[in-house]
Amino acid sequence: MTTSETLARPEPARTEHFDVLVVGAGISGVGAAYHLTHQRPGTSFVVLEALDSFGGTWWTHRYPGIRSDSDLYTFGYRFKPWTGTPIATAEEILKYMGEVIDENDLGRHIRYGHRIDSAAWSSDDNSWTIEATRTDTGETRRFTANFLWMCQGYYRHSEGYTPEWPGMDKYQGQVVHPQSWPQDLDYAGKKVVVIGSGATAATLIPAIANECGHVTMLQRSPTYFIPGRNANDLADTLRELQVDETWIHEIVRRKILLDQAKFTRRSFEEPEAVKRELLGMVRAYLGNDYDIETHFTPHYRPWRQRIAFVPDGDIFQGIRAGKASVVTDEIESFTECGILLKSGEELQADIVITATGFNMNVLGDINFAIDGKPLAFSDTVTYRGMMFTGVPNLLWVFGYFRASWTLRADLLADFVCRLLAHMEKRGAKRVEVALRPEDRDMELLPWIDPENFNPGYLMRAMDLLPKRGAKPEWQHSQDYWREKDELPAIDLDGPEFVYS
Repeated sequence: MTTSETLARPEPARTEHFDVLVVGAGISGVGAAYHLTHQRPGTSFVVLEALDSFGGTWWTHRYPGIRSDSDLYTFGYRFKPWTGTPIATAEEILKYMGEVIDENDLGRHIRYGHRIDSAAWSSDDNSWTIEATRTDTGETRRFTANFLWMCQGYYRHSEGYTPEWPGMDKYQGQVVHPQSWPQDLDYAGKKVVVIGSGATAATLIPAIANECGHVTMLQRSPTYFIPGRNANDLADTLRELQVDETWIHEIVRRKILLDQAKFTRRSFEEPEAVKRELLGMVRAYLGNDYDIETHFTPHYRPWRQRIAFVPDGDIFQGIRAGKASVVTDEIESFTECGILLKSGEELQADIVITATGFNMNVLGDINFAIDGKPLAFSDTVTYRGMMFTGVPNLLWVFGYFRASWTLRADLLADFVCRLLAHMEKRGAKRVEVALRPEDRDMELLPWIDPENFNPGYLMRAMDLLPKRGAKPEWQHSQDYWREKDELPAIDLDGPEFVYS
């Protein structure tokens, strides 16, 4: 071998070992780091994050007006009081998360710019081997871990979902997805069409309406919204009484959760009454002459898709002021100057914003393998929406559709810490879930019941997701009020847990 060949040979990647490897430094991953630090002192762990900073959604999404669509008393962590307005901006949420990291010295555990490419389980070693790429240098990094904690969220950060419409190649204007918002986008005085009617559209439209020539929300079908004051009267009263912020956070959190549970139950038990109430809130802003039936009356019952809170009814105020309008129709094709609708109307647009949702990723789009065999999660059955049959030493954080994501992230953190302690007590190196004898003939179903909840991003990815069983243990219940009692009570020596 020549000297030049020797010099050209790449150095083997150095391997670092940790007890736990956390994937992602968003709301779930930062929470996982906190709970490991406080509940499992002495446990070695690392958090790998593909982005250049913490925050996940709140870091990647830069479109105007970006804010939460659920209240921060429940979206915030249970262990750190939220003291701002219930609906917060991305900047405020990032500041809050940064305080959690600084106050608990979590930064030393986080490696930014580490994109995970593969994760391989070895039964011989009872460990995961994770191959990652440094996004700044292209260098390969290798880690091994006894336990893998998947906190990467549920959608692909790199690109949003934009359907392919006929004629898009002919359109002379600019097409923008909010997830890839150009910071130099000039919409001042221009005609803007926003395709979509979800939380993103409801956030973006009032943020740009004052500067645009006009902004139109183009929707195929209406969405439910909850307009209201961006304030919490109970929290304000308790602050007037000089109650400690820790108490205020817990009291207000419980009150909001109770109200949400009642609202969710009513949406199933008396959907028509809930529908009337929601539409009545919109009518209070838009007036009796506005065509609520066409533009804001969905064809599905409330809570079959997520309902965004609209602080101070800002999108409705923009519509009433004539700065924004709503068109309910389907797209026939793009034209050189805008969008031709199936009704024959053409919407002129200098800029088209496709607020059409996102692409799910299943466990971070990482190539998984078990003992050398590629793993398809669609071949597994989920245990309570957090573990999977045949997949050892791994837990996935997936939050609630009808409540704040962080509520479940906190509950699952407790579960992981308890499970790790139990494995240590038993001297076990491996744990996985398995169907019990009484489950062998159980009917297997899609991961979520589309009659219960059916947003487009979920329906598009259903074939990639694990199966659910017909029994409660093999489903993601989506019910915080059940899980807050059920998860801590799980018998870790139950027959569904297999240790070795």
